[in-house]
Amino acid sequence: MNETLLPALLGMGTGLALIVAIGAQNAYLLRLGIDGAPRTVLTVVLICALSDAVLILAGVVGIGGLIRAMPEALTVIRFLGAGFLVVYGLMAARRALRPGPGQALVPTEEGPERLGGGSEGGTGTTTIVRGAGTRTSTTLGTAVLTTLALTWLNPHVYLDTVVFLGSVANQQVGEARWWWAGGAVTGSLVWFFALGFGARLLRPVFARPAAWRVLDGLIAVVMIALGASLAFGA
Repeated sequence: MNETLLPALLGMGTGLALIVAIGAQNAYLLRLGIDGAPRTVLTVVLICALSDAVLILAGVVGIGGLIRAMPEALTVIRFLGAGFLVVYGLMAARRALRPGPGQALVPTEEGPERLGGGSEGGTGTTTIVRGAGTRTSTTLGTAVLTTLALTWLNPHVYLDTVVFLGSVANQQVGEARWWWAGGAVTGSLVWFFALGFGARLLRPVFARPAAWRVLDGLIAVVMIALGASLAFGA
């Protein structure tokens, strides 16, 4: 039991220590979890978790050595990722400084999507109302493409997930490395599901337009700072 459970727990803890941080991917998933449709959120959560699983397993089978031998490829990814992060950050800054109509989840007495508690009569709930003056959720296609870019155009994901986690996993003896990797993959899955669907609990807070401006302002700072750090090789 200890030969399988202990490596799995260590893998989960190490994986969570890397991904539970303020980063571009987490910031985007948080925002999407608040105002996105459940199907869109589920799709993005699965993309994030499956991407992590692929990268972790790639590290276990030794792809990390290949990545270290191809610094030019990481440089190209670094600048593409930096450009994407800065552009997305500027878009978030624009939303924060010049919010358009409907920058809130509108509290109403009844509607198609109830988001908070209230009486059975329908009062006191928070609802997304489709139409003029209300927020429109991110489309599935846009969410998928944005998530793929935030995930795979980040050079740190290759260094941290493939190289670092892969090297730690391969320090385990024999089959224990696979239990370690399984723990890391499980931790990633748990985290992304918790963040994506747990964010929905914040919906009543974002019935106020000012809350969206604050969130978009924070996302802008995170994205632009990460983009600048990538561009200047930090």
